[in-house]
Amino acid sequence: MNKPTFYVTTPIYYVNDVPHIGHAYTTVAADVISRYKRLSGYDVFFLTGTDEHGQKIEMAAEKQGITPKQLADKVVERFKNLWIKLNISYDKFIRTTDDYHKKSVQYIFKKMMDNGDIYQGEYEGWYCTPCETYWTETQLLDGNCCPSCRRETTKLKEPSYFFKMSKYQDALLKHIEENPEFIKPASRRNEIISFIKEGLRDLSVSRVSFKWGIPVPDDPKHVIYVWIDALTNYISALGYPNEDDLFGKYWPADFHIVGKDILRFHTVYWPTMLMSIGVPLPKSVFAHGWWTVEGQKMSKSLGNAIDPSWLVDKFGVDQIRYFLMREVPFGLDGDFSFKALIHRINGDLSNDLGNLLNRTLGMLNRYFDGVVQPYVVSDTEDDRIADLIVSVFKDMDRYLLDLSFNKALGSIWELVSALNKYIDTMAPWNLAKDPSKKDRLGSVIYVVLDGIRALSLMLYPFMPGTALEMRRQLNTKREIFKSTFEELCKVRVLESGQKIGEVKQLFPRIDEENLQLEIKKENEESKHSELVDYDYFSKLELRAGKILNAEKVEKSEKLLKLKVDLGSEQRQIIAGIAKSYNPKDLVGKTVAIVANLKPAKLMGLTSEGMVLAATSGDRYYILELPEDVKPGSVIK
Repeated sequence: MNKPTFYVTTPIYYVNDVPHIGHAYTTVAADVISRYKRLSGYDVFFLTGTDEHGQKIEMAAEKQGITPKQLADKVVERFKNLWIKLNISYDKFIRTTDDYHKKSVQYIFKKMMDNGDIYQGEYEGWYCTPCETYWTETQLLDGNCCPSCRRETTKLKEPSYFFKMSKYQDALLKHIEENPEFIKPASRRNEIISFIKEGLRDLSVSRVSFKWGIPVPDDPKHVIYVWIDALTNYISALGYPNEDDLFGKYWPADFHIVGKDILRFHTVYWPTMLMSIGVPLPKSVFAHGWWTVEGQKMSKSLGNAIDPSWLVDKFGVDQIRYFLMREVPFGLDGDFSFKALIHRINGDLSNDLGNLLNRTLGMLNRYFDGVVQPYVVSDTEDDRIADLIVSVFKDMDRYLLDLSFNKALGSIWELVSALNKYIDTMAPWNLAKDPSKKDRLGSVIYVVLDGIRALSLMLYPFMPGTALEMRRQLNTKREIFKSTFEELCKVRVLESGQKIGEVKQLFPRIDEENLQLEIKKENEESKHSELVDYDYFSKLELRAGKILNAEKVEKSEKLLKLKVDLGSEQRQIIAGIAKSYNPKDLVGKTVAIVANLKPAKLMGLTSEGMVLAATSGDRYYILELPEDVKPGSVIK
């Protein structure tokens, strides 16, 4: 008999930045539901990956003097390494630079065009490059700022292909209203319904001002809009348009799990695209909230961005997975604090779960030389534990199908508490004093051990390493994956007669005061390591340079090619200041130059130095020197 299928995706992550806690949050959530569905007998396909095209990738690569593909290759490895560290069990990692993906995107674009849903025109409006999003003038904030990221947008006027998204407004609204599970949570659903009712506009779906992307079929001057490219990954990864491949088996997706900032792309752009090409819509799109840090929004400028790789090294992978899934309801914003994390580790994990396993295995070693006894003498309290195990499995199933991870863990901890209470009520240490109650003593410990066995299954999706370690200590040989949910819920199936494995502490307690001091010391050392001494600084050769000529670099919005007089020689310097200065206004200015940098290649041009400039927002201000400073003068 074929297993039922389940398909879950994360967004594909943009490669213009390093992985952060938000990426980890989304991906751990997708991993939890994937592991749970596999555990209960499903054939699961879990997709993640990276979004590698677009103007800001091109610009970031240009700034570093490398190709966009080289930039992507570098960042992709960081994501893959983090997923290994976080024990992420994805089935496929897609990159939008993969050839099969490009072919699928072009096929979809052509099919939309053949269906009469794409036409040529001219786009004139406001574009946010960091968000890769078009905005109308009425949607902008504070003049021309993006309403999403609040950075300045750019006024564009260029030829473009347009997608007739407005054509599908009524059909999309009808689908959302008839399928309440399509957008979750409900607050996000209401937000999208309001957006659609304001009226959908046709969408500009190509650009001509940059080249790093997938060309429009038969018109390579145009690059396909990065969101059309990115969203297609959910079906290109399954082999679309080949329906005999994975696409026919797994589509439609059960869950697209995304951050709330990209909900509109997944619940408006994506479904209207699918309607255009005649592909069923995904079953559900779930938008989770954002994380703050100690009450503040994460940002590089504040220096409070949390590196998930560092967190795992410092606290342990399962501790971090547990905290992310337990601390806040999935869908709401959450706040990361070390105090809350330590509380969860010391309280929930060390005191409750770790102590339960440790004390139970300790009693089995003490009273029965570590050998699991058969269950032979029953009590009504035993039945209550058995009923609770089944009840928690059912609650867990119900909560996880709604992605209510914290509720699922809350239910599991009811069993942890009940087993600890059962030990205190049954008082095995008193039973051990009466030889005639040895069978009852063995049965009491068996009830708790079988409860721990059940807990190892319940916890496996959330903390796979911990779950398998619990089973190793129990020395249970039973296969962890089950064929049906009913089999998963069976109780009193722990094998008797076997000797348990070596007992180890699951979660050592954390000394909060010492840890905070340790973190503070690490931060200070990190800051100190960034300081340079005088000898190091003195190696920089700073000189005055007079700009003799300036011109824009072809195919670059940011770079200028400068001819600079350094007194004894003239050099070519490539500077990323084109958006701040008109080339002709620079001629004749004397500026500060780093003169002893190794030559570098930028857009194929050799740069022999660096122009020093201050930055404010997206604006550069070159360090201009008085006219009477001679070219080549040393700056000290």
